[in-house]
Amino acid sequence: MIKTTVKKAHPYINGEWVETNRESVLIKSPYSGEVVGEQVLATPEDVENALASAYASKKQIANIPSHERGKILKRAASLLEQGKERFAELISLELGKPLKNTLDEVSRSIETLELSGEEAKRLTGETLPGDASERGTKAIASTFRVPVGVVAAITPFNAPLNLVCHKVGPAFAAGNSVILKPAPQTALIATELLKLLLEAGLPKNAINMVLGGVEIGQQVVKDDRINVISFTGGVVAARNICELANMKKVLLELGGNASTIVHEDADLKRAATLCARTGFSNSGQSCISVQRIYVHQSIIPTFTDLLKEEVLKLKIGDPSLPDTDVGCLVDENAAKRVMNWINESIQLGVTVVCGGKQHGATVEPTILLNPPKHSKVVCQEVFGPIVSIIPYETIEEAIAETNDSSFGLQTGLFTNKMDLAYKVAHSLEVGGVVINGTSNFRLDHWPYGGVKNSGIGREGPRYAIEDMTETKMIVLQLPINE
Repeated sequence: MIKTTVKKAHPYINGEWVETNRESVLIKSPYSGEVVGEQVLATPEDVENALASAYASKKQIANIPSHERGKILKRAASLLEQGKERFAELISLELGKPLKNTLDEVSRSIETLELSGEEAKRLTGETLPGDASERGTKAIASTFRVPVGVVAAITPFNAPLNLVCHKVGPAFAAGNSVILKPAPQTALIATELLKLLLEAGLPKNAINMVLGGVEIGQQVVKDDRINVISFTGGVVAARNICELANMKKVLLELGGNASTIVHEDADLKRAATLCARTGFSNSGQSCISVQRIYVHQSIIPTFTDLLKEEVLKLKIGDPSLPDTDVGCLVDENAAKRVMNWINESIQLGVTVVCGGKQHGATVEPTILLNPPKHSKVVCQEVFGPIVSIIPYETIEEAIAETNDSSFGLQTGLFTNKMDLAYKVAHSLEVGGVVINGTSNFRLDHWPYGGVKNSGIGREGPRYAIEDMTETKMIVLQLPINE
């Protein structure tokens, strides 16, 4: 059992923690309902001061040598390793995410900071001889990666530590100043991470953090002193950001209704085990969580029984206990929405294989069999503990059904036919395909992102840095008579 200590989340503005004369809200554990912290909300004046601070410091941050930026990020990774259990426990407490998942998230966050520190020393360019053109016989160009200036990092609640690292790490590695706006539901973990970064040597003026709701985020994204917006969240918020952003680069890591295809020749036990494990981790609150499982009709009974068997093994309960597999959703309203979607599918004639019950903010892991294509659990993003088994006759049908979506983030495919695997992979309209794995597999150094309504750009330190820098070209033109 995690010992509860009430913590406080503060905005961090112009090198100072803002602690007094501000509205605050209580932070409650979504699992137990107990008060675990307090969040001090930023005012519009605080946001303006943060914008002014970030803009004023951008040249100073850009002038920090790459090797020093790399060392700071690697020191942060080392400190996070030392505080691994403390950070994992705080995420479980604040979010209701099981401890085994939060320990994994902290490990991934350590990797993300280390990778960002390494990439800080790889901001390379190239030389371009001019004589490919008749007019360039006496010219040569060199390109350099230079910071964009100020990066706005807007992060979600579902991976509140690692996704902050995925934005702040590359932004600072590239030499940018940052304004961080974390999700209101997970302000405590953002505050603790910022304290750790400062302890590691991050300059006080390299980052500002504002806490609050939609209006605070809108004030940040529409300001012309912001050069790049890096946002992870939902489509509605992303569209709003795009409308407000004006002439800025916008990086969007959005959601999905990820499919996993189980073909007739697949290793069914492996497929069922992985679908159970990755469909319900963090109560399905992941952009690439297994949602639609397209299964060849010849193996539907066998696969359904195997998946049910694996799901019933999952332990539901207190997220602070080390053996809990499924905790709760972010709040009771999220659980009610998930139940409404389950009930809608029941009214449409779906078979509930298991689950389908709510206990506070917890929804039991639920398997639905053959929901209609137009039901919410199929065509929208569930972001909850529901997976649907949907039969198909031909692999072309599975490809078409996967692609018939406004989303396109990642897809899993189970088959032992490599020619079939590559045919399917090249035909799917998604950002990533995992062969003999589910949609919910990601390594933090890989390019991660989607197409269509699943986003713009790619995460992963190397790839984020490309979007958080500009290419500057310097041309040397020699005298023609030489």
